[in-house]
Amino acid sequence: MPAFKNLPTAPIATKKPVEDTRHGITRTDDYAWFRADNWQAMFKDTSILDPEIRAHLEAENAYMQAAMADTEGLQKTLFAEMRGRIKEDDASVPVKDGPYAYGTSFVTGGEQPRYFRQPRDGGEQTLLLDGDKEAEGKGYFRLSGLDHCTDHSLGIWGYDDKGSEYFTLKVRDLTTLEDRHDTIENTAGGGAWAPDGKSFFYTLQDENHRPSKIYHHILGQPQSQDRLVYEEKDPGFFMSVGGSLLDDFIYIDIHDHETSEYRLLSTNDLLAEPAIVAPRQTGLEYSMTEGGDVFYILTNADGAKDFKIMEAPVNAPGREDWSEVVPHRPGTLILNHLAFARHLVWLERHEGLPRIIVRDRKSGEQHEIAFAEEAYSLGLSGAAEYDTDVIRFSYSSMTTPSQLYDYNMVTRERTLLKTQEVPSGHNIDDYVTRRVFAPAHDGERVPVTLLYRKDTPLDGTAPCLLYGYGAYGISIPAGFNTNCLSLVDRGFVYAIAHIRGGKEKGFSWYEDGKMEKKPNTFKDFLAAADYLNEEKFTSYAKIIAEGGSAGGMLMGAVANMAPEKFGGIIAAVPFVDVLNTMLDDTLPLTPPEWAEWGNPIESADFYRLLASYSPYDNVKAQAYPPILALSGLTDPRVTYWEPTKWVAKLREKATVDAPILLRTNMGAGHGGASGRFQRLEEIAFEYAFAIKVAGKM
Repeated sequence: MPAFKNLPTAPIATKKPVEDTRHGITRTDDYAWFRADNWQAMFKDTSILDPEIRAHLEAENAYMQAAMADTEGLQKTLFAEMRGRIKEDDASVPVKDGPYAYGTSFVTGGEQPRYFRQPRDGGEQTLLLDGDKEAEGKGYFRLSGLDHCTDHSLGIWGYDDKGSEYFTLKVRDLTTLEDRHDTIENTAGGGAWAPDGKSFFYTLQDENHRPSKIYHHILGQPQSQDRLVYEEKDPGFFMSVGGSLLDDFIYIDIHDHETSEYRLLSTNDLLAEPAIVAPRQTGLEYSMTEGGDVFYILTNADGAKDFKIMEAPVNAPGREDWSEVVPHRPGTLILNHLAFARHLVWLERHEGLPRIIVRDRKSGEQHEIAFAEEAYSLGLSGAAEYDTDVIRFSYSSMTTPSQLYDYNMVTRERTLLKTQEVPSGHNIDDYVTRRVFAPAHDGERVPVTLLYRKDTPLDGTAPCLLYGYGAYGISIPAGFNTNCLSLVDRGFVYAIAHIRGGKEKGFSWYEDGKMEKKPNTFKDFLAAADYLNEEKFTSYAKIIAEGGSAGGMLMGAVANMAPEKFGGIIAAVPFVDVLNTMLDDTLPLTPPEWAEWGNPIESADFYRLLASYSPYDNVKAQAYPPILALSGLTDPRVTYWEPTKWVAKLREKATVDAPILLRTNMGAGHGGASGRFQRLEEIAFEYAFAIKVAGKM
């Protein structure tokens, strides 16, 4: 490979064959030994990692560093560019709540956010929590936020200092700014205050990293005395706890990828048994928000595939008492909803573009907030108060920096609060954003969002970074991204393939990319590559594909299916050992994931399906392009051994000398580095790989 010269010998992983027989089918896994037997304990203490595994990961890191040594200057340049586009001492516009307004800020050079408050209508800020101070001396540190109680006297804050996503909760006195003795370990990262501020509810994560129990903590008592409120026995369900805007209810939200169940606890009786709203029924999804005397319920009940909004009396929220407020409209997907004293608000997506709808609760009159660009992103943040006519939303596009608005739902006046600053400069007129459609194998049209400079030649010579995800119904927004400008300004076309598995074209777009229809996701991505090649936006040899997590599975699948269509591949924390992971029900996310991929333990058909596309299982002797895999040692979502095994097998099978690189962050998890500039260093590394492969150094 011309871009990679004089490389040292790549690490060769030892083979230790392990046989596994399911449904009468026997597979041999030569690299199963990379899965540490003590992985649960290792996530909390990485020093106990098996020395042989550690030695191999360190050898991979050394090889990766040698292969990328000539990009060190480029990485520094890219980092400086990306950092130069960030307003280092940036601050949010404070959100009003009672006598105060709360916000976050950064200081110049700071990695972590700082949480502050000020008088409601302006005035001197009080620093409540300094993330940089709390992170001192820690290699990894991530805050989970600061949640204040109803009377604003106390706050719950949480942190993870290992990357394993086990959060420790602390209680801070917001007057003295001192932490109380209350310390809650192994949580999911937040809490829901009781209205009197004397106790809170939190989600505990078990040894398999599952949010399995809700506890009630009384301030001043040790965690060992906390009362168990609810335990979820089914390991296939996620769970979280939260509170209503009116402080009337504690919500326990239980769900997997296709089924929901809510349990409510009235704050008038915190010791009561949480009451079920609608018992879980496979395929029935719903979510709730309080509207004073009613609940508003967003649901797919009764065949409402793209969801509808119902209401039910607060004192009788069961499904038998639901009545329709906003009907189901096929092709218009309702994404979320909020309720305030006089208005119902929801965010929906129609023909691939988002819009916000506001309805007057008394008159039923409604109107929309929308924009005219070809592709854009909207975010609905609402308000922290129930009795308000003003909500907040954000807008951006691939060319337009993020804008934050306050919106008066009565007068329909938009007030621009803030426009994202790009200190190094950004001229919108230098760039073009487009939404094109790639024809898929079955006649569907796959949306692809493009960003490039106006002076970029569209004759097939431009390199392209093609990004994809395609899972869990997650839609990739066409929002402003200052980082990708470092590629675009070097002549790249930056492309996002909105493939099946997301919800860009409605709920059916998600359904057509999951379970037995999962291969559509991979074929859609290849269709996007074909279109970009045929229309001369780029050419196959100049496409660098990128995806992470479930998008990393996509990268592994398309690498096996059509390696000739890519000049390089970047797979971040890639879910590539799909079959083995879905067969291991002790892993954190395996039971909840069966609703997305299928259960190969119980079903021979799903076993064969997963075996047919699982990237690790389908590596074969062929010419793979250069591949960069990124991993985190303490990642509980995509465990480090998945990319490690995948790279070992790729290197064994590849028929050409294109480098297969593995970079393992030995002190981080699924999200990579925790600080804002540390994260930029990782992105600069990925982009340097893309630029090197594209021959643009």
